[in-house]
Amino acid sequence: MYPSEFEYFAPQTVAEAIALLARYGDDAKVLAGGQSLVPMMKLRIASPRYLIDINRIEGLSDLRRDGDRLVIGALCRHADVGASALVREVLPIMTDAAGLTADIQVRNRGTVAGSIAHADPAGDWPAVLAALDTDVTIAATSGVRTVPLSAFIVDGYTTQLEPGEIVTGLSVGIPPAHAGGAYVKFEKRAGDFAVASVAVQIALDGTTLRSVAISLGAVGPAAIRATAAEQVLQGREASESLLMDGERLVREAAQPFADTRGSVEYKRHLAGVLFRRAFAGALDRANGREISTIHM
Repeated sequence: MYPSEFEYFAPQTVAEAIALLARYGDDAKVLAGGQSLVPMMKLRIASPRYLIDINRIEGLSDLRRDGDRLVIGALCRHADVGASALVREVLPIMTDAAGLTADIQVRNRGTVAGSIAHADPAGDWPAVLAALDTDVTIAATSGVRTVPLSAFIVDGYTTQLEPGEIVTGLSVGIPPAHAGGAYVKFEKRAGDFAVASVAVQIALDGTTLRSVAISLGAVGPAAIRATAAEQVLQGREASESLLMDGERLVREAAQPFADTRGSVEYKRHLAGVLFRRAFAGALDRANGREISTIHM
């Protein structure tokens, strides 16, 4: 199918883009990577009357370190993150996510911030960034505001973004020394949506788990933090019995529904298996051991 007729704009600045959004409101959509929006337009699930293409706006492709934060501009592509030596050094869990996102075309055109704004419950970036200290930067005619990712995503495909606002980037806290993370997902075929995914980010104090963050993707209406599992693991040394407790609590935290990809019981079991694999990768990285991206 072909999209409905629309009027196309290519603003040169964020201010111009915001002015257009303010003028046209709910009838307008922002185009960054377009890997979610364009297919929806072709199917006429989305039929914006006005399309605002922000790809010509300078300064939105940032991928840089700013003190103890990693700054990711709204036009930073998945492939940019995957190829970044900086990301591989400070947040290799994000390198995992970039390499597991969809296919080459999507990775080359799609944006990390766009994935967050789309808020697909099965998306890789909401699951990964929920396990990290992530803020979303939003611009509007009233000014710029920053919202924690945990508050920004309200539900599946639903965010705090108001009409006339635009996501201009993300900011992710860089973990301290002796920290590591890993992201694992299971998909029925390459490039498909995840059946389940798990992100684990830890920090060590010697052999003690100083901090633990566990995020689950594709097993609920939005990314889920497995807080009960985090609390059981934090402050203790990793052991088989402790990880068994963590795995059980991860399964209990999952809120999947049955579909063609599997039953509720299957997806909960899978979340536990993926947790163990992601935790092992995170622990290796926290101990300074190199690992390859973990595939299922």
